[in-house]
Amino acid sequence: MKKIIGLVLVSMLLLTGCGKNSTEDVINNFTSKVNDTKSYNLKGNLEIYAEEETFTYSIEVDFLKDNFYKAKMVNQTNNHEQIILRNNDAVYVITPSLNKSFKFQSEWPNNSSQAYLLSAIVNDMKNDTNSVVEEVDGNFVVKTTVNYPNNPELKYQKVTIDKDNNLKKNEVYDEKDQLKMKVTFTTIDYNASLKEDDFNLDEYIQEDNTNEETKKDNTQTEENCDDETCKEENGACEGDDCNTEETGALENILYPLYVPTNTYLSSSDKVQTDTGDRIILTFGGDKSFVLVEEKASVADEFEIIPVYGDPLIVNDTIGALGTNSLSWTKDNISYYLAGNDLSTSELLTIGKSIGYNNTTVSKEK
Repeated sequence: MKKIIGLVLVSMLLLTGCGKNSTEDVINNFTSKVNDTKSYNLKGNLEIYAEEETFTYSIEVDFLKDNFYKAKMVNQTNNHEQIILRNNDAVYVITPSLNKSFKFQSEWPNNSSQAYLLSAIVNDMKNDTNSVVEEVDGNFVVKTTVNYPNNPELKYQKVTIDKDNNLKKNEVYDEKDQLKMKVTFTTIDYNASLKEDDFNLDEYIQEDNTNEETKKDNTQTEENCDDETCKEENGACEGDDCNTEETGALENILYPLYVPTNTYLSSSDKVQTDTGDRIILTFGGDKSFVLVEEKASVADEFEIIPVYGDPLIVNDTIGALGTNSLSWTKDNISYYLAGNDLSTSELLTIGKSIGYNNTTVSKEK
């Protein structure tokens, strides 16, 4: 009788354990699925929350072992497209509309967490020995710490995985438990047919005649216009009041909403270049820096700009973070911010505060 009772108890324990996944099981199953793939294609949406604004991208990522990446991001507000490309040569941030690219000798994406890359999510799971798994609405939610050296306010993420080990979403939070970033994955193909040629930079280099055709079209449009209104609407203005991409004139100077304590605007200069206006704002004080603004121009020939640093998202665009500098393009304006006295965090805070309100900063009297 005792033997029968013992067998019944053992059976009940086994049945109770069946179907209940431990933290280790969930992480190992998902990790195995990602590590077993030689190439993948994923699509989804990326939302970035900054103060009272939300910036939304559609994203598409191609990956080929061992270290080929192509992440295309399209801003859903202005349709601005940029690509982060990694191949055997370097890491590039490509802006097709400008026929330009930043070129990095960088360890991206392996030197930081990346909320939209499978390998980076797996690395975060492996690196956090205190990961926690909860079952929520029939899915597994894995909570891990994150590592964003250039954005230290981001502290942890919640990765949602369904019962078939499919990644559904990833939410990244700051130390105040505020949601700062969310990636929703719509499709993931773990057997994508990709080859190394799919990661060549040449695919994004416009032929010279592309820009020549654009210039020809603009000329023809101007010839067909009979009045100033028509010319302004088609980007072919005449006169001092016209502010177009053709002239490279800047209608407004944009000032940072944030400057470090005991730092002030000491001078504002306008310089004429071959492509138009260049505004140079010089800030003095304890944390001196320079901010340069100019109209973004389309290069006649594909332009590659070397940068020592890393690519990163600056609100609604992808910029280039150097040792003491930050470069990015927003709303057809190119920005360059540099200051030896600024930390990386201060560079990003200043950069992210530019462009959302045309606010002036008091100048030293």
